[in-house]
Amino acid sequence: MTVMRTTKSAILLLILCWTAGCATRGDLQILERDTLDARKRLVKLEKDMDLVRKTTNEEIQNSLKGFRRDMESMRKGAADLQAAQDNIRVDMREISGKTDDLKVLLQKRADEKSFLKEETERRIAALEERLVNLEKKLEELNVGGGKTGETTASPEGLYQSGLSAYKAGDMRKAVAELTRFMERHPKHELVSNAQYWIGEAYYSERNYEQAVLAFQEVIKKYPKKEKAPAALLKQAMSFRGLGDAKSARYVLRKLQEDYPRSEEAKKAKELLLELK
Repeated sequence: MTVMRTTKSAILLLILCWTAGCATRGDLQILERDTLDARKRLVKLEKDMDLVRKTTNEEIQNSLKGFRRDMESMRKGAADLQAAQDNIRVDMREISGKTDDLKVLLQKRADEKSFLKEETERRIAALEERLVNLEKKLEELNVGGGKTGETTASPEGLYQSGLSAYKAGDMRKAVAELTRFMERHPKHELVSNAQYWIGEAYYSERNYEQAVLAFQEVIKKYPKKEKAPAALLKQAMSFRGLGDAKSARYVLRKLQEDYPRSEEAKKAKELLLELK
């Protein structure tokens, strides 16, 4: 713009001088040359300005595009982060809920086990009391009623007599003979077996309450004898016969805990599956 104003001023001055008759031909040539140079510089300046504008515009556009890409990437990252945080919150709520449910379930199971144990012990105690009363009545009936030859029978003979009666299906005689054997020889090594077969005799007659009590005597008094695991198994089966599945399951679990390597423990596992 300055060059254009200078050129215009020079032209006007030249015209004035020419008009006034003071400009020579040489002056005009110089003026024309300067004017031409000024125009060339002006054209070059305009080209340079256009190039600067173009370059600047491209840089600005590229910067804007990069900025937009960065902004879009940041928005997407923020959205992904928010979604991840939301998912984590949902997962945490689910985990918290499941943890609470598990605590409630464990507490419920513990309460049920405690109740089952107390209930089973109460029932066994009641059955034991009934057994004691029945034994007292049996003793009263047997007072003075001994049979000839009973006093001379050997312990093993009396035991075998009761066992033979059981095998023959005479359960009442089996119970009576085995009971007399235990009363007369309370420290004999076959006492635990005799008590077990008394339980079996009651079980065979489906007298499950008496069977439970008889097997309990084996469990309580002779836990280290070979008949103890079998007594637990048959006591559980007696409870099942009474329709008391809870007590049956409790006794079967006790059998697995106390005698895990016994054959009866394997049968207990199968029976537990049936009782579920």
